[in-house]
This record gives sequence, C-alpha cells and structure tokens, in this order.
Amino acid sequence: MIDSNAGPLSQPTPGRPAGAGSSRFLDGLGFAEGPRWRDGRLWISDIAAGEVLCVDGRGTVLRQLEFPGRPSGLGWLPDDRLLVVDMDERRVLRREGDEWLLHADLSGFTTAPVNDMVVSREGNAYVSGLGYLEGEPHRETQLLLVREDGSVQAQPDPLWRPNGMVLTPDGERLIVAETRVHRLTEFNLGPGGGLRSPRTFAELPKGTWADGICLDVEGAIWVADPKGRACRRVDSAGEVVETIDTSPAPCIACTLGGEDGRTLFLLLSGLGDFDELARRRTGRIETVAVAAPGAGSP
Repeated sequence: MIDSNAGPLSQPTPGRPAGAGSSRFLDGLGFAEGPRWRDGRLWISDIAAGEVLCVDGRGTVLRQLEFPGRPSGLGWLPDDRLLVVDMDERRVLRREGDEWLLHADLSGFTTAPVNDMVVSREGNAYVSGLGYLEGEPHRETQLLLVREDGSVQAQPDPLWRPNGMVLTPDGERLIVAETRVHRLTEFNLGPGGGLRSPRTFAELPKGTWADGICLDVEGAIWVADPKGRACRRVDSAGEVVETIDTSPAPCIACTLGGEDGRTLFLLLSGLGDFDELARRRTGRIETVAVAAPGAGSP
C-alpha cells in the first residue's frame, strides 16, 4: 500500500478495462489490497471499506467479513486460521470462528501504520510497514517477524518503505518491494525464519513505485506500480520484460491464480482519502491471461 494521502484524488475512468486485453472481474471496491489466491478462491482486503472479501473464480463474493479497523496483508497459519494486518492499530488479528482475536501486538516496534504481510508454511508472518507518519521525514524501517505463537522480532536490516512480499517455493528466500526507492530486495531465510544476507533483486525504472508483488514459476515477479499506472514483470535477472498499462487507474497490487494459475489479478483504485474512496466505491479488479503460472506465496 502507498500513502493514503499520496496526492490529489485520482479516480479510474468507469466503464472500460484499464489493461490492454484485460477483463473486468469485480467492481464496487473502495481500496483493495493484499490479494491471495487460495483453494480456488481470491481473498482481498478492502482497506477503505474495512472488509475482508472471499471471491470465487467468476467474481462472486462468497464471504464478506467486517473488520474492526483498516485491513491490509492476509495470510494463513498452518492450521488454516486466517491472519490479517490491522494497519492503524499496528497489530495482526486472527480469525477464530466468528471473532477477530489478537495474534500479535506490533505497537512496541513502530509508531507508523503497518501494511502488507506474507506467511510461511511454518506459520512465520513477515509484516511490512510505512515507517513514518504523514508529515515526518522519510526514514527506513524494519520488517517484523511474527512467529506462530504471536511473538515478534524486528529484523536487523532496515528498508525504505517495505511493501509487498513473496516467499519462494523452496521456502529459502523472501523478496520485498521497497516502494519509494523503486527496488526489489532479496533475503535468505535463516534458522527460525530470520532474514539475512540482503541484496538487490532488481532496480525498477526511476519514477515508479513498487507496491504489491507476486511470483511466477519462472522466478519472475509481477510488480504493481500505482505511480506509473502499470504492472511490470521483472525476470530473475532483474530486467523488466513486460509491462501492462493500467492507465488511467493506479495498479495497487496483483496476484496470480485461476484454474491454471495463469490469471493475473490486477487491483485498481484511485488514490486519496480512504473515507472518500469508501464512499465512491470506484475501485475494481481486472484480470489478464499470462503465460507463466504463479508460484510461491503469494
């Protein structure tokens, strides 16, 4: 996610798909984030509307969970319990039956909102955050590792506005988007899930913002770029090899799914105040067929 006050309100043009060759999948959203394809369903957070949605492969909403805050990153524990980041309250909540329970309190590690999340097969959740409040000087911040028991450990290497993340299928690497420095950074996972050996995976074109990301079986990463109004595929050598133009709509996040894993879901939204975005409900999801299916998490 980018700043909710990143600039003047910019609304997608209603009535036509943004990406070339794309199809409408779901309309009427406020500000959708954190897409995850799981068991034949697409899960998303609508930050502006305060909801977590589960949608089938045809775009029909199957579950609409009211959330007690601004939801963002999604993931699941090994026993299938849902975890959701509560941005402003700086915590991770866990769904138990019909209730939201506290899984981890992150407020002692940052004063700024937290954001995206990816969860490993072992139940380790990696949480990114904005790092600073509106009006404060830009500064680096650390990823937070939330273990299955809810304990929290700040990771040692600070990043510039860490955002979307993926885990590789072998469970040995984590790649994170650093939004404001248009970069993808890669870590090795050490014993217990700690992050080590940071290095640059890719430098993106200047003037772009790297927001939500997803991984395909060829080791390439799709990167949502809300500032450039595009979604870009970056290969394993760090080169941009494909760009989907989503103009005039900013692309906030993306994920791969569908029956064969080759459907790229593009989350499109205007930028601005969340309450205004929730009132207008012009956010949407579009789909594009791509060659390489998804891999890893998400």
